[in-house]
Amino acid sequence: MAEGKKYQINISVNTAYLAEQSDPSADRYVFAYTITIENVGTVAAQLISRHWVITDADDVVQEVKGLGVVGEQPLLRPGETFEYSSGAALATPVGTMQGSYQMVAEDGNKFDAEIPRFTLAMPRVLH
Repeated sequence: MAEGKKYQINISVNTAYLAEQSDPSADRYVFAYTITIENVGTVAAQLISRHWVITDADDVVQEVKGLGVVGEQPLLRPGETFEYSSGAALATPVGTMQGSYQMVAEDGNKFDAEIPRFTLAMPRVLH
């Protein structure tokens, strides 16, 4: 079996602008995001840590590293999903996030699950 199929995690993202927590006059734009992590491989894998790269429209980059997500290190068996919500604050009305989750498979293999770049945008800012 190909290694790629054995250790395969799909990640999908939904985002929302939080107007009630934002203050554009103070350059504070707050966004929520919901991540769905799905193990589409053939081996159970546990999410150990995360690495985010958050970039605003002025190319100011924040890097965030830490253990788990929302206080958990979920174990995903083949076919299982884990969903969580979190947030980010930017100094501009548009930005991007991307990164990776560091995973350990049941057989001891370590691998990264890439989080594709996604956009955070205040409504009616992007055309």
